[in-house]
Amino acid sequence: MRIAQVVLKNISVDLQNLTELIAIEPQLVLVFGCVEHFSDPNLNASLAVHFPNAQRVGCTTAGEISAAGGVNHSTVVTALHFDSVSFNVATAELGDMEKSFDAGLVLAKKLASPELKAVLLLGQGVSINGSGMIDGMASELGHTMPMTGGLAGDDGAFVKTYTLSNAGVSTSSVVAIGFQGEKLLFSHGSFGGWKPFGPTRKVTKCVGNVLYELDGTPALDVYKKYLGEYAQNLPGSGLLFPFEMLGNARESLGQIRTILGINETDGSLILAGVINPDGYLRLMHAHTNDLVDGAEIAAKAAVDGMNGCSGQALGLLVSCVGRKLVMGGRVDEEVEVVQEILGDNTILCGFYSNGEICPGYQLEACSLHNQTMTITYLAEKS
Repeated sequence: MRIAQVVLKNISVDLQNLTELIAIEPQLVLVFGCVEHFSDPNLNASLAVHFPNAQRVGCTTAGEISAAGGVNHSTVVTALHFDSVSFNVATAELGDMEKSFDAGLVLAKKLASPELKAVLLLGQGVSINGSGMIDGMASELGHTMPMTGGLAGDDGAFVKTYTLSNAGVSTSSVVAIGFQGEKLLFSHGSFGGWKPFGPTRKVTKCVGNVLYELDGTPALDVYKKYLGEYAQNLPGSGLLFPFEMLGNARESLGQIRTILGINETDGSLILAGVINPDGYLRLMHAHTNDLVDGAEIAAKAAVDGMNGCSGQALGLLVSCVGRKLVMGGRVDEEVEVVQEILGDNTILCGFYSNGEICPGYQLEACSLHNQTMTITYLAEKS
């Protein structure tokens, strides 16, 4: 496996640098960049010209991750050449949030094969029920099929995100890559580092990923009470205070939910994934050291038992925009600790997201996460 990467800072100037990637004859090109670049038609057109025989897959971000660390307002283009692994790319339209399960099912049916080993999944980051999309995939492929990826970002604005495939740039498409081959090395790790605070609250009314009431009170009122002065900056400030999902007996389910939007009219909160209607929620917060420790745990889980890599390896990092906001100027520390554990032979790419897709820590079944560092390790056996 061979990997090459360039970082495009200025679309009008840097697109010529894509020629540096042609030498490895890439079959797959991963593209993660800012909304401004994706909305410029020159980016997609240039990718098509430079890589006419490759599959081009990507999405917008709330910050990009490259081999050199974290970057902002750029586009990171990572080209991959496989020696023995094969793959297929599928897309599906997602017209509205209620169709998320159906979109996931369409993707799964396009990828389904006895030879399918793992799936990388990218979805739009607003107007989507991420866990519904995953459930649609799992209903066809099974709950133990390794699936990782994330939801596109737009720098924390929660207004418009884009995905990319050979069909072009879209605000309404979800994209998946299905990997095949006996020599495929595909592993993952996911961990947060957030800590709970405040009392647990009973979910008394919700529909899908829309939370209407906690303890019989409009959810938005409860949330604003705890946020105090941060409430005036909702929904963006919600990234700093996600919910932990608890079960019927108030036990942790290992899942965190970020606020994607608010509705002042009915007092509801729109979360990134489905809510347990019989469960409880509790607010979370974190400090930088806790989040860096979480990234280290995720990296160790991703490389546990991964031996015999031939050539370079890819470390695809999907970290939540909320983590980035908490860490501020220290955000590179979580990327650095991942690089140290994965090793110099592993090329990093990825993005800060509106949601992370991965099995939970030491679990098999895939689910939607928020506020985690999710790592996909991709390589070929020697």
